[in-house]
Amino acid sequence: MAEVPDELIRLERSAEEERAKLAGLAGEEYDVQWARWRETSEAAQAAVTAHAAESGENRYELEQAVKKAVRRTEEDPGT
Repeated sequence: MAEVPDELIRLERSAEEERAKLAGLAGEEYDVQWARWRETSEAAQAAVTAHAAESGENRYELEQAVKKAVRRTEEDPGT
C-alpha cells in the first residue's frame, strides 16, 4: 500500500477529536456534539472511499492504515 495521504489522516484525526468530546455530555449537548462527530466522521469516510476509488487501493486496507496512522501519531509524544 502506498503512503497514507496527510489529508485522510487530518480528516480521521478531526473525527476522533469530535468523538472524544462526547465524553461526559448528556441531553441536548450530547445530541449537538454527536451531530458534529457524525458529520466529521462521514467526511473522513467519504474521503477514504474516494481516494480508494481513484487510486485502486483496497478501501478496507486504506481505512485501517489511516486509523493506524492516527493512533500512532496520538501516542507519539514527539508529534
